Amino acid sequence: MILNDFVIMKFTVEIEEETLGQLMKMTGVQKKGPAVVKAATEYLKRELSRQFATKVMEGEFDDYPLTNDEIEGIER
Repeated sequence: MILNDFVIMKFTVEIEEETLGQLMKMTGVQKKGPAVVKAATEYLKRELSRQFATKVMEGEFDDYPLTNDEIEGIER
């Protein structure tokens, strides 16, 4: 199925009932599928942000003005 230029996929996943219950409670989503989608999406956002921050702190971007060590060395 294609929705708003995104390919939507369905699949079966095995997950412990307790884990799914916690996931639904933490996401605030009452239905199982949407709760898993929200959790996966939020995880990906956090992981991509973490990876980007690591690259910035390691000075991987030539046009980024300061490394993490330089930022930490700035007196406030």
